[in-house]
Amino acid sequence: MVHISIKIIHDEHDTLSAMLRSLRMMVERGPGNEPENFFDVLRAMLFYIDEFPERLHHTKESELLFPPVARLAPETREVIARLEKDHARGESAVRELQHLLLAWELVGDARRPAFDSATKRYLDFYLEHMRLEETLILPAAQRVLGESDWKELDAAFATNCDPLTGKYPRDPIYDRLFSRIVMQAPAPIGLGRG
Repeated sequence: MVHISIKIIHDEHDTLSAMLRSLRMMVERGPGNEPENFFDVLRAMLFYIDEFPERLHHTKESELLFPPVARLAPETREVIARLEKDHARGESAVRELQHLLLAWELVGDARRPAFDSATKRYLDFYLEHMRLEETLILPAAQRVLGESDWKELDAAFATNCDPLTGKYPRDPIYDRLFSRIVMQAPAPIGLGRG
């Protein structure tokens, strides 16, 4: 049986993976002849990453999912400790990217290499983080958690489903953000001018 919280975690990871890959494509593409649009889209993407996954998704994993899994599946404790460190540094890492992007935009191309390098590290780190959760922690959770654990997890994860997955009620604030990214990002990333 796939529990609601597991499905929500997978859906949110899928959405975040798509956003991270789109961010990579945008950075590789560069500002071209439309730097204002380019920087606006990247700022919106980084804001989304900071706003939803870093503040809501990770908090639930750290507070509700990881503790019972670590207690009931001691073999996961080392990985969970690593994932917790990732959560702790993730928010500061995305804020650093926002700062580096602003520096590139305001100071110029001399600041691009720092942003490019930090972005590559961040994307690799984040994709690996999600891979570990999905291949080690979620299977362990399904193996060791009881019905009362799942009831609590399902209820908690259902309260803040990422509206950008397209599967949950849209929040007008995030809907506007999603529309901005999709409408302004150039094809094939979004629907904007390529």
